[in-house]
Amino acid sequence: MVREAGTVRRRWLLPCAFVLVLLAAGVVGAGVPVYVHPRVDALRPVDAIFVLGGPGYERYAYGLDLARRGLSDSVVLSDPSAGEDDWIAEQCRTQDTFAVDCFAPQPATTRGEAEELGRLARARGWHSVIVVTNIAHVSRARFIVERCFPGDLVMAAYPGGRTLPRIAWQYVYQSAGYVRAALDPGC
Repeated sequence: MVREAGTVRRRWLLPCAFVLVLLAAGVVGAGVPVYVHPRVDALRPVDAIFVLGGPGYERYAYGLDLARRGLSDSVVLSDPSAGEDDWIAEQCRTQDTFAVDCFAPQPATTRGEAEELGRLARARGWHSVIVVTNIAHVSRARFIVERCFPGDLVMAAYPGGRTLPRIAWQYVYQSAGYVRAALDPGC
């Protein structure tokens, strides 16, 4: 009887493991076009460049570089630190051929940033905006920002930041963010 139970368990172990591997492959495969190779739009001149907050400074430098390349004369930087980050605060004082405005999103989430973009666009008459974020955040940011900004949206990902551990973390983080966005729509 004991020997029979072990055989039954082994008989189920391989099919269960196979199903789990298939499910994991499906989750990873479904995430590739969303988190690794999302739709990034062709850059073109716009009314404003709006840089979403997040770790690191590459996104901010990229957004400012896009303005220096002549894509807009207005840049808005999201500063989730509310002025506590010296590097971002310095960028907010930038004197260049374009205007730089900074704000602390309320709440300090993509939804808070999208709501501020909507307010600024209405107040300033913007009809087109480049939104800069990291590659894994492009699809979810588009999903959220489109709720608050009805104009021409150009999603741009700053170059870099694509290590395997970071991509794996972004799968988890962005998936949780999609769930949160679905439950808390905003705009």
